[in-house]
Amino acid sequence: MKLARIATDDGPVAGRYEDGVVHTDDGVYEVESDADFLPPCEPSALYCVGRNFAETLDQMEYERPDEPDFFIKPPASLVGHEDPVPYPGFSDEVTYAGELAAVIDEPCRNVSEAEVSDVVRGYTILNDMDALDQGGRTARKAFDASGPLGPWIETAVDPTDIEMYTDVAGERRQEANTELMLFEPAEIVSFLSRRFTFRPGDVISFGSPANPGLVDPGDTVEITYERVGTLRNTIVDSSERDRLALEDDTVRT
Repeated sequence: MKLARIATDDGPVAGRYEDGVVHTDDGVYEVESDADFLPPCEPSALYCVGRNFAETLDQMEYERPDEPDFFIKPPASLVGHEDPVPYPGFSDEVTYAGELAAVIDEPCRNVSEAEVSDVVRGYTILNDMDALDQGGRTARKAFDASGPLGPWIETAVDPTDIEMYTDVAGERRQEANTELMLFEPAEIVSFLSRRFTFRPGDVISFGSPANPGLVDPGDTVEITYERVGTLRNTIVDSSERDRLALEDDTVRT
């Protein structure tokens, strides 16, 4: 089942997505004509794991980590499916990275690997954008709109054997399978839960396959994880950052 959040004329609603329609307790909404996608959850934080594919380590000349290597993006990094992504005005070297991500369903900590499926609502897609020419991971990865997320949460999928690919401006840039991860999703969720108390809606991403590359204004990035969906966003000029909402702005305009 696909769970989506959408912006309508009356405010945000959530429900089951099927064939272009979101079914809620109060009725149905056709996406695009009646509503626009929002990020599919409202996390207190996005916990992102890097260096989790061997080919990525080789490409970037990283050492193999002994345990999951992670960083945190704030809620301000979120934008939804089809939302424009302003190119950060402070950088000249911005990359995409197509990642599978889990969404937490209930408050939890110290979760065993066997219990992970009980606390995960489902899986979605993250574009972990990175301003490579900045110093330190927070400056590189935690800027506004650096975490496109969506389009929905798929509740019925096994995350351990999923084909993925990323297209940028119509060109295939990434292609891999989640079986190639160094640390499996359940192992990562369990590991992080021993360090952080998770809140409902928190996001945990599992790293990007090899070949994360540069993007420019005008590029459309499409990230597909089969059996989950396709996340699509277009990079726009840095001046468009001023159009990002300063407050919770989830009424369709």
